[in-house]
Amino acid sequence: MSDHDQLLVIVDPVARRSDGESVRIAKDVLSAGAEAKICLPDSPEEFSRALSRRGSRRPVVLGDDRALLRAVALLHRDRAPLSLVPIGPPDALEVAHGFGVPRGAVAAARTVLDGAVRSLDLLVDDSDGVVLGELRVPAVPVPAAGTAPSVWGTCRSLVRTLVRPAPPFPGVLVHRLRVEADGVLLADVDAPVTAVTARPADTGHGTAEVTVHPSGPAAAPRRAVAGSLTVSGPDFRYRADGRTTGPVRRRTWTVRADGWGLTLPREPQDAAGS
Repeated sequence: MSDHDQLLVIVDPVARRSDGESVRIAKDVLSAGAEAKICLPDSPEEFSRALSRRGSRRPVVLGDDRALLRAVALLHRDRAPLSLVPIGPPDALEVAHGFGVPRGAVAAARTVLDGAVRSLDLLVDDSDGVVLGELRVPAVPVPAAGTAPSVWGTCRSLVRTLVRPAPPFPGVLVHRLRVEADGVLLADVDAPVTAVTARPADTGHGTAEVTVHPSGPAAAPRRAVAGSLTVSGPDFRYRADGRTTGPVRRRTWTVRADGWGLTLPREPQDAAGS
């Protein structure tokens, strides 16, 4: 990225509230290295308007995984590249760091100025939702920190145990889902599964790695590489990039090859040739 590039720096409001010092540092580094227009939206609607009016400026988001997902959802139709300076607690930045975005405001801002755009595949569902990393069906409940099972919940579990036989694998929920990858049936409702997972394959060929986890201790996972995944069955929720969506009865995800671009540190060979 040259010194003459024009940047549109969009500061997510959550980032401003959670770590104003990191926001200030990142803005200073970016403004010193390029012509940067700073935008401070106060709502998701203002965030969207700022991106839609970016013109020829390169969008740079200061925020966490939710801000990254919001930006990709708005930009993927144009396959516009995106840069991110991750700001927030560690558990809100797992997606960004998983792609290789540096930790720390200074290192990430310098990557915006000196890094290279890497094209990445993307899962897009039939409601125009996007998945950058892992998809899990159904969603796994995530208990809030510091919470403990209630007395009522314990009583209900005891009653269920007394009135009917305990399940063969306690604590493992099973689900009746129909799973198709590129139209090939991997599981049906008469064969319960514990989960279905998928993520864009790291090949750049527009495929996803799909894994079906059958119920039972001896059942081996079934794997496939496909360009589309359809899951249907009784109302289910799914978890993608840390967010839970649903309930739905049917959803299809399609891989979009090179569906988005993210600025990452240059590989050694890139740096040597620049």
